[in-house]
Amino acid sequence: MRSTYRHQMFTEQALIVLALAVIALMLWKIVGLLILIFGAVVGAAVLQTCMMPLLRLGAPRWLALLTVIIALSLALGLMSWAFGAQVSAELESLATLLPEAWEQLQEQLEGTQLAPLVSDAADRASSLLGDGISQVGMFVVSMGGSLISFFALIVGMVYFAAQPDLYRRGLLLLAPVKSRPRLGEALDESGRALRYWLGGQLVAMAVTGLLVGITMWLLGVPAPLGLGLVAGLLDFVPLVGPLIAAIPALLLAFTVSPQTTLFVLIAYTIIQQIEGNILQPLVQQRAVSLPPALLLFSLFAASTLFGLAGLLLAAPLTVVAFVLVNRLYVTREEDAQ
Repeated sequence: MRSTYRHQMFTEQALIVLALAVIALMLWKIVGLLILIFGAVVGAAVLQTCMMPLLRLGAPRWLALLTVIIALSLALGLMSWAFGAQVSAELESLATLLPEAWEQLQEQLEGTQLAPLVSDAADRASSLLGDGISQVGMFVVSMGGSLISFFALIVGMVYFAAQPDLYRRGLLLLAPVKSRPRLGEALDESGRALRYWLGGQLVAMAVTGLLVGITMWLLGVPAPLGLGLVAGLLDFVPLVGPLIAAIPALLLAFTVSPQTTLFVLIAYTIIQQIEGNILQPLVQQRAVSLPPALLLFSLFAASTLFGLAGLLLAAPLTVVAFVLVNRLYVTREEDAQ
């Protein structure tokens, strides 16, 4: 009798392990879809942040969402009309000047001890860039094409922002009844943390891009508007993005003079210190405070597992995961003790 019971328990445990392995394999196969869904959630959080002032005034959600979409579309259209040609010209200038600056740097370093190190770093960067482009291509192909993916992302953003309670209730129905109140609180807190983090990050990106553009213009570096735009966009990826953004600025500054290169390096250091020690604490007061080491390793882990898309979404994903773990596990352990 006891032997039969043990055999039944072993069979049930083996079936559970097998089911979990099958679920994990299925999730890994649709990882591109999961990344796309989370990207839509991040976009919906941006829309929700823009909608909050209208919602506080008592406007219906549909009207607030429609107003935000129209306002953002008009703003993007006006910016494209006013600065589109100039930005396009600046980016084309960057694409032309950067290879020339790189060749000039190699000529200057030829015959020195730094030449092999710089060449090796360039080969590794080229390899990483090629891997990233191939991963993006595989992601696009797996999702059925870039236009379809982009359309699905936009529609998902609008749906999530229009009816967040509907999808929240759907997630809660998947959990045990006793765990639903705590899970609901954790979802609400993670949503607030994500909105606050995104709002603060967008402000930091705008200020960083503006400071870099003005500084490069004052120092006489070519394509200052393009460099400011690149710095602002890459600032969305914490820690790693600012370092990558400084490389093209330093290369272009080297074409002017070594002194300009030094001034650009000092300027980028000062701007990052201002952002990290003054701007970020101010704009992220109500957002979750992520430990730098946790954020750094999450960036490397996400980029390794999911490629370029994972690198772009690593920070917001870490914000959500940090809050959920803190609310669902750490707080529960503290309450139990």
